[in-house]
Amino acid sequence: MTLKFTERVGRVEPSATLAISNLASELEADGVDIVDLSVGEPDFPTPENVVEAGKAALDAGHTGYTPSDGIPELKEAIVEKLAADGLDYGTDELIVTPGAKQALYETFQTLIDDGDEVVLLDPAWVSYEAMAKLAGGSLSRVDLSETDFQLEPALDDLAETVSDDTELLVINSPSNPSGAVFTDAALEGVRDLAVDHDITVISDEIYDAITYGTKQTSLGSLDGMADRTVTINGFSKAYSMTGWRLGYLAAPEPLVEQAGKLHSHSVSCAVNFVQHAGIEALRNTDETVAEMRDAFEDRRDMLVDLFDEQEIDVPVPDGAFYMMLPVDDDDQSWCEGAIEEAHVATVPGSAFGTPGYARLSYAASEERLQVAVERLADAGYL
Repeated sequence: MTLKFTERVGRVEPSATLAISNLASELEADGVDIVDLSVGEPDFPTPENVVEAGKAALDAGHTGYTPSDGIPELKEAIVEKLAADGLDYGTDELIVTPGAKQALYETFQTLIDDGDEVVLLDPAWVSYEAMAKLAGGSLSRVDLSETDFQLEPALDDLAETVSDDTELLVINSPSNPSGAVFTDAALEGVRDLAVDHDITVISDEIYDAITYGTKQTSLGSLDGMADRTVTINGFSKAYSMTGWRLGYLAAPEPLVEQAGKLHSHSVSCAVNFVQHAGIEALRNTDETVAEMRDAFEDRRDMLVDLFDEQEIDVPVPDGAFYMMLPVDDDDQSWCEGAIEEAHVATVPGSAFGTPGYARLSYAASEERLQVAVERLADAGYL
């Protein structure tokens, strides 16, 4: 039997981050000690109170279907969180999803038709491109590598890229992979362009709780953006709940109504007991989140110093837990060599639309990060 595959699935490649992670796992299975800096997963356990809330929910019998868009208690907690960020959403403007990635996927599928223009800011998380292509969208990109990955100095480039034909613009601040936190002036520039050209904007804020010496502003809180912003967030990064798969989208009610169709016919609902654990995460983990954030900041500072000792100037990230390391123009070969010869796993910048860099995740212990830099230096990769 010859299987025939759809044209749309042929538009995309497998996730580059997971491909590197799989290679690292294969080498580890062969007994090789790999310092894996490729995957964006906090190395901290899920906070104990959140785990206990999940167990209690299981014991209480919260194992059946929930309302498709989420249990009321969690939606109310999310509304409270968004209000603290200056966002005025009601519970009827939310969909709770199994992971923020599902929230993004539903948004792309709801808004993008064949040929619709989607604008990305490079470096951009790898799945944005895939989601746009799966929906039939055409991509335009703005390169932020010349401005240390900051948007404000590149607003003129963004203005030249967007037009009345632009359907969707994706903003991710703090950014994966650069760790950049966009300034208020940059977001105000986005607002002005979105209003002028009637563009819907996705604001992916999954790393909003992980910033260093600055504060992330929610795009939808700016005047004129409430009715044209889809705010995406979740629990994986701030609360170290990657495997729990819990996220959400917040958007004007007409968009939520349409996205809800896709949601109900695909995933039905997020897992019941996980939603109860999410309530605990939102309401009772501020101290734990602060401790993790402080640890990430210490690791960032250490890496900056270590690379400085190697006479390598890296753009210092203001958020998330990633760093873009300048490498050879052929970053794919650099990353493959680094894992095979130095046994350090990183992700090629070209996977994010920014060749000449490797993305490092510093969601690893200080000891392992030091080992990684030593290995890269000893093997001639720095």
